Amino acid sequence: MIDKKKYPVLSKVDTPADIKNLDLKELKVLCKDIREYMIDTISEIGGHFGGGLGTVELTVAIHKVFNTPYDQVVWDTGHQAYPHKIITGRKEALKKIRRLNGISGFLKRSESEYDAFGAGHASTSISAALGMALARDLKKENRKVISIIGDGAMTGGMAYEAMNNSGINKTNLIVVLNDNQMSIAPNVWQISNYFTEMIAHPDYNKFKGQIWDLTGKLDNFGDRLRRIAARLESGIKSVITPGILFEALGFRYFGPINGHNVYQLVRIFEDVKDLNGPILVHATTQKGKGYEPAEDHVQKLHASTPFDKVTGKAIKKSSSAPSYTKIFGEALSEIVDDNPIVVGITAAMPDGTGLDILKKKHPKNYFDVGIAEEHGVTFSAGLATQGIIPVVAIYSTFLQRGFDQIIHDVALQKLHVVFVLDRAGLVGADGPTHHGTFDLTYLRMIPGMTIMAPKDEAELRNMLFTAVEHCEGPVAVRYPRGSALGVEIKPGFEKLEIGKSESLSSGDDVALLAIGSMVDYAIKASELLKDEGVSCEVVNMRFVKPIDTIRLDEIASKFTKIVTLEENNLTGGFGSAVAEYLIDNDYKNDVLRIGLPDRFIDHGTQAELHKILEIDPEGIKNKVKVFCDNKSVRHGVIY
Repeated sequence: MIDKKKYPVLSKVDTPADIKNLDLKELKVLCKDIREYMIDTISEIGGHFGGGLGTVELTVAIHKVFNTPYDQVVWDTGHQAYPHKIITGRKEALKKIRRLNGISGFLKRSESEYDAFGAGHASTSISAALGMALARDLKKENRKVISIIGDGAMTGGMAYEAMNNSGINKTNLIVVLNDNQMSIAPNVWQISNYFTEMIAHPDYNKFKGQIWDLTGKLDNFGDRLRRIAARLESGIKSVITPGILFEALGFRYFGPINGHNVYQLVRIFEDVKDLNGPILVHATTQKGKGYEPAEDHVQKLHASTPFDKVTGKAIKKSSSAPSYTKIFGEALSEIVDDNPIVVGITAAMPDGTGLDILKKKHPKNYFDVGIAEEHGVTFSAGLATQGIIPVVAIYSTFLQRGFDQIIHDVALQKLHVVFVLDRAGLVGADGPTHHGTFDLTYLRMIPGMTIMAPKDEAELRNMLFTAVEHCEGPVAVRYPRGSALGVEIKPGFEKLEIGKSESLSSGDDVALLAIGSMVDYAIKASELLKDEGVSCEVVNMRFVKPIDTIRLDEIASKFTKIVTLEENNLTGGFGSAVAEYLIDNDYKNDVLRIGLPDRFIDHGTQAELHKILEIDPEGIKNKVKVFCDNKSVRHGVIY
């Protein structure tokens, strides 16, 4: 149980129903309690941080005014929703957020009835909320549907597509724009607040409706009065607010309002909740609100490992090896030193992808397109048509959003675009919305795509250089989250032969064909298997496409049993590529494919998940031993 003295109001709140009868003073104390509880908890265990600190008052006001969970709240960029989790029965569970068997760091329908829609990626909430609102209308229900979008999600085109469709449908829907200066950032000044409160007030809307009805009875003169009145209202709004954009999309706009004034938020939500049609409430907030280090270092404390509560500085880990992300960022910057037509592109993740290094050293060769992966891919295609070499650095899970653009705008035109996929494989605490478990599958099916994955940081540098120098269509390089292996990095770069693997050890009993992060595990598993009397040949395949068919012919001729290893979904991945080649060429080898199962994997540390899924060295050893001990050879069977 949480400390009642330290959190006097929060200790009494277990569900939103407990907020309904709180007065203004108690609401303010509750907001203070939630913010302090987040700081105390996340500083110890790590997690998303700044976004949630900025949504405390919004969350409290929404749950006070609306009848959740009957009224449905749809969050965007789910890391904003930690306060929502705290007041919807999960404050104790917050202590194990993003940990194995703990609650998710994002919204999850199976976790709580208050999580109306799952959210890990951005710019999805308005589309989902519109679907839910129209479903409500079809079922003749009277529930409210509220979308909360922000923290950069308004830079994504999907949000505007949804707003346009909402305006066309004209159904009752409330969109709350949490503007924390990561998307739109207009000034907040008192005349705007006064105007917003005036036009939101029921008396004003009743008066406006009466005037509208009256002028409708005055024929042409009434029409002219209506047009003048409409221009007057929209003119005032366009002068003092950015509302003209949202009004053009069919929304009635209210704002901007102070998103940290819980009293004002409660008033505005009470005023707009019964208005008809699409409504947009624009609240300005501060990311990291109430914790100075998070206010001063927005990107750094967007999400964090455990940190010192007083200073906000991360508690350093013992690993001395640099991250793959940093290795990539430094390598790209070196390449641009010598080749100024190479540029880096990120979708709102300069620090997360390592492109902050390029931005600092070569700002003219750096582009941030916002949370707009689809645009980022086609933008890179446009650059490539003019002889520029774009290096598009996007997390594996986020590049999924640009799949059609990769096919239609890049591959179909055989454009030389380099895709760099960070966080490939299992990412750990962020869970299924962020695991990069499908990229080998969705990229391998694209004609003309070259796909490679490095075994270590030295090979990553050489693969990036090779991808930039390889001028025959799209190229993808994928690598895992976290620290590299700590191998020696030599100055300069080496261009690799496309589609050429390397043998790392010889053996007689079984071949272990590994790609990317699984190469190190294959080496370690082979050492364990040696103690079990099993002799392994380990091959670093390097390329998933084009695959090294010369090496596969040699392996298929030498070994009865072949094992493939990948940190990707087994369906359609690297192992499938090997199996397809063997089948198509009438080889009769037994093949064991080791990788990720055909299901979504929950969150936990990378090491925990690898062990549970038996893709760590010990798990690989056990699987290969059983495979090799099976003396009844079943030629051509893949299992």
